[in-house]
Amino acid sequence: MSEESRDGLEAVRAEKLRKIADLGIDPWGRRFDDHRSIASVRAIDPPKPAEGETPEPGPAVRVAGRIMLRRGQGKVVFLEVRDWTERIQVFIGKKQVGDACWALVDLLDLGDLIGVDGTLGYTKTGELTVFATDLTFLGKSLAPPPEKWHGLTDQERRYRQRYVDLFTNPESLQTFLGRSTIVRTFRKVMEERGFIEVETPTMQSIAGGAAARPFVTHHNTLDIDLFMRIAPELYLKRLLVGGMERVFEIGRVYRNEGISPKHNPEFTMMEAYQAYGDYHSMMDLTEGLICAAIQAVGGGYQRSWGEKTIDFTPPWPRRAYLDLLKEHAQVDPEDFEAVKARAAEKGIETNGRDRDVIISDLFEATVEDALIGPVFVIDYPAAICPLTKRKASDPRLAERFELFVDGIELANAYTELNDPYLQEDLFRSQLAGQKEEDSMAKMDEDFVQALKNAMPPAGGLGIGIDRLCMLLLNKASIRDVVLFPLMRPIVAGGAEIVAGKTTAHGTGSVTRPADELEEDSSEI
Repeated sequence: MSEESRDGLEAVRAEKLRKIADLGIDPWGRRFDDHRSIASVRAIDPPKPAEGETPEPGPAVRVAGRIMLRRGQGKVVFLEVRDWTERIQVFIGKKQVGDACWALVDLLDLGDLIGVDGTLGYTKTGELTVFATDLTFLGKSLAPPPEKWHGLTDQERRYRQRYVDLFTNPESLQTFLGRSTIVRTFRKVMEERGFIEVETPTMQSIAGGAAARPFVTHHNTLDIDLFMRIAPELYLKRLLVGGMERVFEIGRVYRNEGISPKHNPEFTMMEAYQAYGDYHSMMDLTEGLICAAIQAVGGGYQRSWGEKTIDFTPPWPRRAYLDLLKEHAQVDPEDFEAVKARAAEKGIETNGRDRDVIISDLFEATVEDALIGPVFVIDYPAAICPLTKRKASDPRLAERFELFVDGIELANAYTELNDPYLQEDLFRSQLAGQKEEDSMAKMDEDFVQALKNAMPPAGGLGIGIDRLCMLLLNKASIRDVVLFPLMRPIVAGGAEIVAGKTTAHGTGSVTRPADELEEDSSEI
């Protein structure tokens, strides 16, 4: 649709808005109490008429929603009205609603918001219908809707205009309601297991708790640079020191890195810490959380994922990191020369690099994509786990696991390191050679001081909420489960169309202007 056509259609709708106001009706609506969700109305079973009989008036109902379809002419109009739970047909007859209300009917457009009072019953064709006795206008849609039958189909515009995507694509709305169910279930399970939810700073003076490049901001009054958090870990551990024995936080974290189907620079994570636990405690917790989420969203443990089926039936296997490397990379991890040779075959740089870092890269290149899972990968090389307690039986290994499903890392957990002297030494070796802009380019001295006050032995866990939602709701891209994903600004006529200055850096995946929506007068 051209810009001129769009402007013309909006002008027609604006004229209808003026006429609605001339009727003495507020075109932006007022409070509309005591209406029921359409799903609950559809659950009512009014009497069905016998064949050839006139339908009897059913129970009185009151609903509100958006007009998605309009048909009929003369003195009878049928509407399809949809709220966030369901859709229902509305019958409007001039005789039934009266002249004043009928004057409003002529001014209704697709996308308008209305309230309907009426009786519930069936038409002669058996369609459950609200037979309107009165209408309340609740809001004018000035923007032309997407084209007939298909809702909003352009994928980029669905991400950029999520508000249109949600009301034109019921599947999209159900995805985000499902996401809310998953998060709500996590909170319920954590509370049942004795954890308390806390909030820690999202702006931090030192970036820490993960290996990632942070976003930098500036506090004008204090005249200091701050970092958007890359993880809440070090603050949550401080709470363990303070005596809060089971804590968790669900919140946003920020990593100034690339954009991909599996990564948005701003994403949601749940982190949890349990005093007197370990990484086995966290495996049990992780399995319990995800299984509870599956039960809450429904569909069973055998879940579709693209063209695959993932079996989430517990218990999930627990496989040693080095055993998996030996199996899939077909190399003995103890034979460093063989490891380097295999890494070189995979295009991995080996000169001057630590043994365990090379092994980590080789694991990523040969093992991760083969892990259909869900599978807990346990006992990582200690050198790549600076916040993790070493195994007593083999200090070269760290008591860490990652949960993988079809090559996607869903969770990361440790038996937490609580030795302040060892922690300080590991921080110093990790910081050696770090660039100033990278994470943990400065040691968190206060965290080391906190450990000197005795942090209890503990298990710690991080779960990526967005990736979990992708898997449980069968969505191929993280943008499909993030309401407002970060997008590259649209360029039109050489100018960026943005609501303000953009400061995020990285490689956005959207490189073309969005397609135009198309207008249709009969259905959204």
